[in-house]
Amino acid sequence: MAISGASGSIYALRLIKKLESGVIFNQISSAGIVFSKNAIDIWNYEIGSLNTKQFKFKIYENNSFYAPFASGSSGFDTMIICPCSMGLLGRIANGISNDLITRTADVILKERKKLILVIRETPLNLIHIKNMKTITEAGGIISPANPSFYQKPETINELIDTVIDRILELANFSISTKRWMDGVR
Repeated sequence: MAISGASGSIYALRLIKKLESGVIFNQISSAGIVFSKNAIDIWNYEIGSLNTKQFKFKIYENNSFYAPFASGSSGFDTMIICPCSMGLLGRIANGISNDLITRTADVILKERKKLILVIRETPLNLIHIKNMKTITEAGGIISPANPSFYQKPETINELIDTVIDRILELANFSISTKRWMDGVR
């Protein structure tokens, strides 16, 4: 999992918490987290001081290429970037692999594995849309952080979870979540 400097650190935090929960954690054979420098700054501003020791997953430095998932020969099959800034999306779409996050995204795409970009920008300009098209054509999945309301969320975490649960399903995790029309006759 990678976290960029886009606003929306709460999405990343909820995703990490759910990935570390018992049911999902038991489905994961190996994982790591990479923060961009801007992600750390935004996290500290939006959530409070980042304490990476609180996470069960190993944290990798974004300027290191020695993480196992930086190689196509690794067993990693999914990468989630949450949230994903338009700058990061553009670098990935144009094959710029100048740090661990972009290198890993490049590896995931070249190996035809699953890349999920949780974009959080609005409005979009034509450059953003063309970059999303490029990533989609390369096999990536663009999943905007657009919450849904049919579950009738009552808290901010329930609202955020409408996005996170969808991401987890896209990543092929078995989860229990409210579905469209649950409880409606």
